[in-house]
Amino acid sequence: MEPPGAVRVVTPDSTAVRVALWRAMHVQLDPPPHVLDDVVGLELAAPEAGWRRRGDMDPNGTRTFRAAMVARARFIEDLVEERGAAGVSQYVLLGAGLDTFAQRRPELASRLGVFEVDQPDPQAWKRQRLVDLGYGVPEWLRLVPVDFEVGGFWLDELVAAGFDATRPAVVASTGVSMYLTREATAETMRAVAGLSPGTTFAMTFLLPSELVDPADRPGLQHAEQGARASGTPFIGFYAPEELLALARQAGFRDARHVPGPSLGARYFADRADDLRPSSGEDVLVATT
Repeated sequence: MEPPGAVRVVTPDSTAVRVALWRAMHVQLDPPPHVLDDVVGLELAAPEAGWRRRGDMDPNGTRTFRAAMVARARFIEDLVEERGAAGVSQYVLLGAGLDTFAQRRPELASRLGVFEVDQPDPQAWKRQRLVDLGYGVPEWLRLVPVDFEVGGFWLDELVAAGFDATRPAVVASTGVSMYLTREATAETMRAVAGLSPGTTFAMTFLLPSELVDPADRPGLQHAEQGARASGTPFIGFYAPEELLALARQAGFRDARHVPGPSLGARYFADRADDLRPSSGEDVLVATT
């Protein structure tokens, strides 16, 4: 318990900041064409001077990891655009972090309606940064705080924030499942599978080390060590067939596995610099 009169310092999640900075480094260091043009996250994070000299920002050592971050973000945004063109008008981000879709793509986001679900303190920090930077929080962007640590259920809060459970949506969860127990992941799947027919769920997941390309295993092990040291260990790893079975058990009508290397072929083909995303994180896409 905090002592009386203590001032609680609200800060962003360190993992969310790292991802935002890697996305900015893709624009700053990698030659065009850029898979994702995102420096808004860098604006939000406002890191200290010399941030690119941090150990986790080493330009060469993080090259394939920043490529993986922009590949997964681009894939999700392409999916949102595709489903939006088909008439879906709601987009939910579970564990939104410093996602900047709403700021970079307001013409699409405003037509959809975007719901960002996250822990209360980091989200309050982000809200204030959006205001300070002049982006603001427009009516079509709903920031939905959910305190998962005390058993908060995101779907109840989502509906209270204006989400219409009778209409289809795209629900995305990227970079989250590795921190969740199997039962928590299954609970999330069951909740999404119970939404309106035509809803699409996209979730990234980490592969067990034996299924990761040997060249990428040291990087994954380093990330595991860093997560453990920061108090947020990786506990969720899935073989693709295992997660597909979990999705079908949850009630999804259809589920497919998108291998991480396929995103490299999709977004990084014919580059002169031979930039490719690391392996180890794949995508599940399931529909109701």
